[in-house]
Amino acid sequence: MKIALDAATTLPEDGTAGTLLARVWLPDAGPVPALLRGDDMIDLSRVSPTMATLLALPDMAARLAAAEGARIGSIADIVANSALDGRDPARPWLLAPCDLQAVKACGVTFASSMLERVIESEARGDAMAAEGIRRTLSAEIGSDLSKVKPGSDQAMKLKAALVERGLWSPYLEVGIGPDAEVFTKCPPMAAVGTGVEVGIHAVSEWNNPEPEIVVVVDPSGTIIGATLGNDVNLRDVEGRSALLLGKAKDNNASAAIGPFIRLFDATFGLDDVRAADVSLRVEGDDGFALDGKSSMRLISRDPTELVAHTIGPHHQYPDGFLLYTGTMFAPTKDRGGPGKGFTHHPGDIVTISSPRLGQLTNRVEKAHDVEPWTFGTSALMRSLAARQLL
Repeated sequence: MKIALDAATTLPEDGTAGTLLARVWLPDAGPVPALLRGDDMIDLSRVSPTMATLLALPDMAARLAAAEGARIGSIADIVANSALDGRDPARPWLLAPCDLQAVKACGVTFASSMLERVIESEARGDAMAAEGIRRTLSAEIGSDLSKVKPGSDQAMKLKAALVERGLWSPYLEVGIGPDAEVFTKCPPMAAVGTGVEVGIHAVSEWNNPEPEIVVVVDPSGTIIGATLGNDVNLRDVEGRSALLLGKAKDNNASAAIGPFIRLFDATFGLDDVRAADVSLRVEGDDGFALDGKSSMRLISRDPTELVAHTIGPHHQYPDGFLLYTGTMFAPTKDRGGPGKGFTHHPGDIVTISSPRLGQLTNRVEKAHDVEPWTFGTSALMRSLAARQLL
């Protein structure tokens, strides 16, 4: 299936009323930070050469309001040209809206997906065995752990009971224990944006998208905005061993982020993140379709708590970071036969949307078939030096 993008669906429901930042590839120059203003995108590279330095500026809102820069082009034209299918390489297109920041992720932050992580671990990566384990676990411990506060006395009593029954797992430990799971999703510069392919490792036969809110955090540890993300996941690889998390999570084009960063301002704030709904649609060449929705209202740890587990006296991020906050959506709809559960097929179109953040669209392919990652940190430094931006 081909990807087609348009500004009307890619932008938030209130258009450019909020403060929206993008990162845009200029064919004759390289990547630049950009501000969406009216119908246009404005080059901010003379304000700050990278997204990381831009998002660390003091008084950023005032600077952006007064920012002057060259017009890159219309939002409509740049969004349309961001679809890999039919792209004109001589015209600008969107990239993931981050560059030098670390890209981190939290897992098992929703009760529903927590149980699915336990199931895939117990199934040792076997999708056919998952349904029976799902029924057994639901009968033993129930399907609703959303009222259990992680790290509380109630959670520790539940842990003791589950350990006694032989039902404890590493996923329950980070789901209801005192410590959040925080891992590195991809290296800086490796995330992909909207309109391009996301990658599934060729060894995987059981995998899924993970639609998430991604919070944007400055070097001080303050959440300053949000965007959308697809934390592409290999359920069979991680299910074989939690120690294979790196292989399950970090592959070529396995981290999609975008389309824009929406900064906190009078139109959008942390409470909007806490109340956000995230929708998912998967459409395949085989006629398969899957729809789902998750709500940040059901998250077990507040985004500020997840950030506190990531940054602090124990760990600093001088370039800031983006943090996937987790998903409640672990698809179980059968595809290819009863009991086989859901897995991606090459060519699937994955659409992740949230009213205040817009829409992130990608096509699934094998990781070795997607565009190789070649533009890293050293390439960025050479590009900036050539433009006399360093």
